Amino acid sequence: MADGHSKPNHDYHLVDPSPWPLVGSIFAFIMAVGAIAYMKNMPVLGIKVGPYMLGAGFLGVLYVMAAWWADVIKEAEHEGFHTRVVQMSHRYGMILFIASEVMFFVAWFWAFFDASLFSGEVIQQARVEFTGGHWPPKGIEVLDPWHLPLFNTLILLTSGTTVTWAHHGLLHGDRDALKKGLLLTIALGALFTAVQVFEYAHAPFGFKGSIYGATFFMATGFHGFHVLVGTIFLLVCLFRSMSGHFNSQQHLGFEFAAWYWHFVDVVWLFLFCCIYVWGSWGAAVAHGH
Repeated sequence: MADGHSKPNHDYHLVDPSPWPLVGSIFAFIMAVGAIAYMKNMPVLGIKVGPYMLGAGFLGVLYVMAAWWADVIKEAEHEGFHTRVVQMSHRYGMILFIASEVMFFVAWFWAFFDASLFSGEVIQQARVEFTGGHWPPKGIEVLDPWHLPLFNTLILLTSGTTVTWAHHGLLHGDRDALKKGLLLTIALGALFTAVQVFEYAHAPFGFKGSIYGATFFMATGFHGFHVLVGTIFLLVCLFRSMSGHFNSQQHLGFEFAAWYWHFVDVVWLFLFCCIYVWGSWGAAVAHGH
């Protein structure tokens, strides 16, 4: 019988049996049950263990993610399974994943434009009651788009140039440029998150009680979550680059992180133009924000 870890004589990767799909699904189920029990304040077997189940499931999912990706890195760096054909398949997979993320944000933009463009729709009586028949709704003070939102836009645009610099350095064998570019991009991503947290803390409107607040926080909040995920993605790439991973011919992990970061940049430009600028046009701006 052939060794399951030996290099095959073909270009395809026949993956070895892995425990992570099963283990991951178990922890995800524990996390989901814990989240429901926590939000509904429901006891499980007479004990309020919701927060503990949620925390245990979350930590378990994080562990599975780290272990599973470690196996993928091992397959690429040490076992040589990521041939050109396998890399092409991975690229198709990442393209489809980003396409699914695009459609995810299309849903939030759809909700925002449906509420803003048809705020006075006569058949939407409840909506007219909440909006006053115009957008932004009556009584809403909006954030100044030319203050913190513009600053965050400049941060993300700059981060797009630094991650491109890192990619360019890798392609030309300049590992110092790769590390510096990644470090700058991570710092800019962390700064963006910090500014958005400050903006949320001082927002003149809340999530509930306003269709404006609901559509605003769902769209910008999920984008902020994607920035956080992208920052972690790039941080892992930085650690890997410090360990000698990646070369000009094989660097899918970094390439996918760069694709994801550029996707986050583009989504933010749409958010800034549509929600912050156009969506607040003509409304009262909250002073000091």
